[in-house]
Amino acid sequence: MKSETHHRIKHTRRYLIVGVLTAAPLWVTWLVFDFIFSQLSKMGAPWVVALARATRGNSQVLADLLLLPGFQSLLGVVFTLLVFYVLGWVATQVIGQRVIGWLERLVQSIPLVAAIYGGTKRFLTAVKEKPAGVQRVVLIAFPSPDMKAVGFVTRVIRDEVTGEELAAVYVPTSPNPTSGYIEIVPVSQVVSTDWTMDEAMSFVMTGGATSPDRIRFRNPASTVGAGGADSAMKSGPGAVS
Repeated sequence: MKSETHHRIKHTRRYLIVGVLTAAPLWVTWLVFDFIFSQLSKMGAPWVVALARATRGNSQVLADLLLLPGFQSLLGVVFTLLVFYVLGWVATQVIGQRVIGWLERLVQSIPLVAAIYGGTKRFLTAVKEKPAGVQRVVLIAFPSPDMKAVGFVTRVIRDEVTGEELAAVYVPTSPNPTSGYIEIVPVSQVVSTDWTMDEAMSFVMTGGATSPDRIRFRNPASTVGAGGADSAMKSGPGAVS
């Protein structure tokens, strides 16, 4: 009797664990899309409410339909995406660029807002544009010399005393890459990879579960010792297959 009960408990626990592991990716995916959908819906909700008020005089039925929670959320997302599309089109036009430039100067005149807006814009620009002379996705010794962390080079600067090239590397945390650390590392100590941004982000968000089979863990000793920053740049990206 005890053996049979133990057998059932063992199988129940096993199936529960397998079920959780099977549902976890779907659950995380749902949470991400639910968060994005909710934020887009909130941004577009005022436009939907304004449209409902404007149409109430002509069609009460249409106004009530627009204010239904599900329909309002969906239409709010559509409105927000439409605004993003129009904003993107305007930003590519000469007049639009002038207007956006004027708005940016206005925002930057507000002390606290200027710091947040300016920092966010510089970070997005750095992520979008590949830094000169170094791979975007790299490995650095963090948090100890015998360990490596995946990082994104945001820019390359120089030591004002020695002239040595230094890389500003953003090290994201797992599984939430929006938080992380900024490390300033000599370029000669940066291990280049040939990973794409998508591969690196997938690696971080899945806790390392998805990655290429091979990666160069450290630079060759001769490269780091003899040539410094210039030799490290000539060594090229790490071999990943």
